[in-house]
Amino acid sequence: MQGKQDAATHEEYIERLDEPRRGDVRALHELIRRTLPELEPTMRFGMLGYGQYHYRYPSGREGDWVLVAVASNKNYISLYVTAEAPDGGYLAESYKDRLPKASIGKSCVRFKRLGDVDREALERLLRDAARAGFPGS
Repeated sequence: MQGKQDAATHEEYIERLDEPRRGDVRALHELIRRTLPELEPTMRFGMLGYGQYHYRYPSGREGDWVLVAVASNKNYISLYVTAEAPDGGYLAESYKDRLPKASIGKSCVRFKRLGDVDREALERLLRDAARAGFPGS
């Protein structure tokens, strides 16, 4: 199972995964729920989402997205963090030094196994995202 799914719940999404990915995604889901219990879970986007918000660009384009999302892709787990760093850049990118075994691009942290990354650094990233709040807020 890769990326987006048609699962109705977080539990259904996780149960559809094969081991060892299922255990890693479940542990990441539990880490997010424990660290950010205030973010409402959603499955609207075909992946595990937490903290939905509405955005509107100056061009008039608008839509809905989440502060944090998790997707199980073919070769890795993706943790999306849609938050701005204090310097105005992407928050996830500011964690490159703290998550050296992850591939990090703008707002996405990719890793093969949850055991490859520092869970305390992930918790800090999630807390920093919650403090930064929803983009545009």
